[in-house]
Amino acid sequence: MRLHRLARPLVLGASMGLCLAAASAPAAELEDLKEQGFARIAIANEPPFTAVKADGTVSGAAPDVARAVFKRLGIDDVVASISEYGAMIPGLQARRFDAVTAGLFMKPERCNAVSYSEPILCDAEAFALKAGNPLGLKSYKDVADNPEARIGAPGGGTEERLALEAGVPRERVIVVPDTQSGITMLQQGRIDVYSLPVLSINAAVKTANDPQIEVVAPVQGAPVYCDGAAFRKQDTALRDAFDKELAAIKASGEFAKLIEPYGFSAEAAMSTTREKLCAAQ
Repeated sequence: MRLHRLARPLVLGASMGLCLAAASAPAAELEDLKEQGFARIAIANEPPFTAVKADGTVSGAAPDVARAVFKRLGIDDVVASISEYGAMIPGLQARRFDAVTAGLFMKPERCNAVSYSEPILCDAEAFALKAGNPLGLKSYKDVADNPEARIGAPGGGTEERLALEAGVPRERVIVVPDTQSGITMLQQGRIDVYSLPVLSINAAVKTANDPQIEVVAPVQGAPVYCDGAAFRKQDTALRDAFDKELAAIKASGEFAKLIEPYGFSAEAAMSTTREKLCAAQ
């Protein structure tokens, strides 16, 4: 499924020129988006971080925050494209998106590739597996140590990397295209464990309403992560403007009202910084 991949040749042509002249006129990116009237955001259809309803309406904690901040910047709306995590940063760099707002957690390699906003959503890792946890899987290392265990994870995502780094062989790390597919593969026995952030796993298992599936959370030995809105490396002026309005809605209490109904903690996001997260993970 792909939503509204708008090209707008004149807008893109202007943006390309600004990309080449970013050092001399970085602030013009914000003016371009104001004139365009919307910001193109990359998302993953992974509730509660991001969600796309049957009618195409985009919701979820990350787009809701992005929409509120962009509106304060004079950009009236957001237009979303669903993307695999591994394709988000290349798509951003290729100017197919203006920002990524998708639970793309801060990591050193990502911090080097994009300009992150201050933290927005924080979460830990979780496993969905068969009731009773017959293989006793509580960590990625447990999966690596059991030659029969197959783990499902989003392609290019944090969970895939954590599994590989823990020593799970590539052939036992199964790329899952979307959340529903992961649950279905688990129910069918094609994988033994499905890994996503706690909130995403809880939402998927709740939707499945299958008593034969249970959740292990948090995954032992896995770090806690926070995301932020990701912008092109040269678009620091746009990122800084976004940060200013993000700080304003955090201080006003609007931020908490936006994310806490989805199960996220505003306090967690406000207790750390981009600098700490990029250095620590």
